[in-house]
Amino acid sequence: MSILAPAARIVGTASFLALLATPLLAQKTAEVEPAVAQGIEFPLTIKSIMRGPELIGQAPRAVRWTDDSKWFYFRWLPGGGDWTDSPELYRVPAEGGEPQVVPEEEADSLGIFFAGGALSPDRRQRVTSMGGDLYVVDRRSMTVTQVTETRDGERSPRFSADGEEIYFREGDNLFSIAAGSIRQLTDIRSGRAPSEEGEAEGQKGFLEIQQEELFEHIRNRKARSEEMEALRERRDAEQPEPLYVPEGERVGSLNIDPHGRYVAVSLSKPAPGATRTIVPAWVTETGYTEDLTVRTKVGDQTGDSRIGILTLATGEVVWLDLTPEEGEGEEKGPDTDLSTAYFAGWSDSGEHGLVKAISYDYEDGWIYSVDAATGELTLLEAVHDDAWIAGPCSFGCEGWIPGSERAYYVTEATGYAHLYAIDADGTDRRALTVGDWEVLRVSIPEDRSRFHLHTNEGSPFSQHFHRMDFDGSDRTRITEGIGFFQVTPSPDGERLAVIHSRANRPSELYLAENGRGIELDQITVSPTAEWLTFPWIEPEIIHFPAQDGVQVPARIYRPSDVGAQPNGAAVVFVHGAGYLHNVHNYWSSYYREYMFNHFLAANGYTVLDIDYRGSAGYGRDWRTAIYRWMGGKDLSDQVDGVRYMVEHEGVDPARVGLYGGSYGGFITLMALFTEPDVFTAGGALRSVTDWAHYNHGYTSRILNLPQEDEEAYRKSSPIYFAEGFKGHLLMAHGMVDTNVHFSDVVRLAQRLIELGKENWEMAVYPVESHGFQEPTSWTDEYRRIFELFERTIGNGLR
Repeated sequence: MSILAPAARIVGTASFLALLATPLLAQKTAEVEPAVAQGIEFPLTIKSIMRGPELIGQAPRAVRWTDDSKWFYFRWLPGGGDWTDSPELYRVPAEGGEPQVVPEEEADSLGIFFAGGALSPDRRQRVTSMGGDLYVVDRRSMTVTQVTETRDGERSPRFSADGEEIYFREGDNLFSIAAGSIRQLTDIRSGRAPSEEGEAEGQKGFLEIQQEELFEHIRNRKARSEEMEALRERRDAEQPEPLYVPEGERVGSLNIDPHGRYVAVSLSKPAPGATRTIVPAWVTETGYTEDLTVRTKVGDQTGDSRIGILTLATGEVVWLDLTPEEGEGEEKGPDTDLSTAYFAGWSDSGEHGLVKAISYDYEDGWIYSVDAATGELTLLEAVHDDAWIAGPCSFGCEGWIPGSERAYYVTEATGYAHLYAIDADGTDRRALTVGDWEVLRVSIPEDRSRFHLHTNEGSPFSQHFHRMDFDGSDRTRITEGIGFFQVTPSPDGERLAVIHSRANRPSELYLAENGRGIELDQITVSPTAEWLTFPWIEPEIIHFPAQDGVQVPARIYRPSDVGAQPNGAAVVFVHGAGYLHNVHNYWSSYYREYMFNHFLAANGYTVLDIDYRGSAGYGRDWRTAIYRWMGGKDLSDQVDGVRYMVEHEGVDPARVGLYGGSYGGFITLMALFTEPDVFTAGGALRSVTDWAHYNHGYTSRILNLPQEDEEAYRKSSPIYFAEGFKGHLLMAHGMVDTNVHFSDVVRLAQRLIELGKENWEMAVYPVESHGFQEPTSWTDEYRRIFELFERTIGNGLR
């Protein structure tokens, strides 16, 4: 193995000979600019575009308005600095203007004003936790009162329904504070209750009785102990009844109802015997390799969780039996195991809670209302999916409509994620939205008067902001145009802070007056002036027919788009994550690849970026088309995209490559191993090579468990198809990858060696995890990808 900074590389024999014949030194490739891009201030080179945040900065985020709606704050890092720089705090007055940097020393004192928290019923006060203490903000005078000053750490505060008390959590218990007096509401303890310990029996019981019979000293001590116990019982009568939690269980969330009568207690227990994987950190300060203990693998033991309703007046707790009755959830019955369950909140009256549960195999889900007084469950929704339950709004998209006993939630029951409402007794279920589009996010504004929705209604290629009445009427789109819109209303509802992006411009912050058809005033400009000189394109979105007749969306980068002549070769870019949306009219999280695709097009390559089956944005059927076979329709969509380019873009079918990272790396391997006559070369980055070695939460949903569905894992794992490889392959992987472990490609490398395969190489990055950080690593990786294409499907290095 030769060491090449910053990567070490293992090279197959033929690939090594090809490198020796390269006319241009490898270290110079990253600085070569295509002829059509010369003369533009921004250098379109690999080294240049892989500067990443140095070019476009870090988009505005964490937008928060002050309580009086006069200012909004956000974190932002404009381009032009170093990639290691961190975003600073900025503020802008509500009427707009230039962003003002808030000095860090001032930011500390201002933090309380945009730290979030819960509102009082009259909305005049806000309570929040900061630095482990509680503060109350008067939202009119913008003054702050510190409520606690302790070392214990108070958190999760909220006002009672009448606004007279503040409930908060300290450690594993809940407390309230009113008129300066603190009262403990729960007493949750670890271990067995004294009443459960019992008296000694057998030989030990005999000895205890004998001691008391023989010795007055023992009898006197026992009498004093009984007196002290009686005293403690009289004192504890005014304290909350203890709730004993078995050792090994952890207290999760504690949700108190608005009137302080009931608490939803969530407990979890780690899986016994689960084995966590070890990832070595190779380059360390000490000079010694250090082991990182990370995740388990799919199919290993998982933990348990449970939810109970604790009545504060009596200390009694009712543990909810969330396993469904016969007939609820298709084939599931009383023995169904749960994967997860969580408490979604209380109605304003505190009479009902909302609980969501998912089965262990992720095929069934249930939403229940809980009668607070009895713990009785009412099934509101049972959803079954032969593949797995998910969608763009799976968690955090449910709650209670203000001032009612009516719940809302999002489900894919119709094949698309839509919003529903239903009464707590299970009656009057209604769909509030409907159509071949998806509800992406749901919220309720401060005045609690309506829903705020972010959806892709109208086009899967844009995301817009809407308002809608609680009964589903008067749904109004507020944002206009194309692209991505994420809206944060001011507390008074008069103004909107909007994060907006287009396909060729990263997210920026805008300000608008609230109303239909808003006009946006731009606040930030993130990219450098140099970057803005380049004519970045908005790639055309096309559709091509798949083998099964489905129209597949894709973005295409043609050489002619950037003034270049096509060289007859094509490259397919495969996005990662599987369930991710990348064909759209807004800025991509794969912005380096967006620029690299320009670079490829400028060098004559036609580039296709496909939202293959399994991608987000197109509903349930598209999402689940990869069930039990990753590398099935998601791969055939890539093949069909190649056929489209051959038929319509003049591409030579013998000169096609592809590249991608993570899930995209997995598809690259499957393409080279199972479709070697379609794809000549591929760059597989941070790739899953064997799904039996990936994590449980992601993999078991799609492929079930390896010990129960071996066929699905064999069909879906590239390592089983390495015999079919006959093209040219680059594998690039971070050696400290805590997501897709470096061992994945090590195992595949050994398989290729044993099979006697040539024309493959491995580049390893000693300090990188799954998402690369250092520009030198990005540059080295994409230099190698480009060189691979040039020597295999292109015209040779220029």
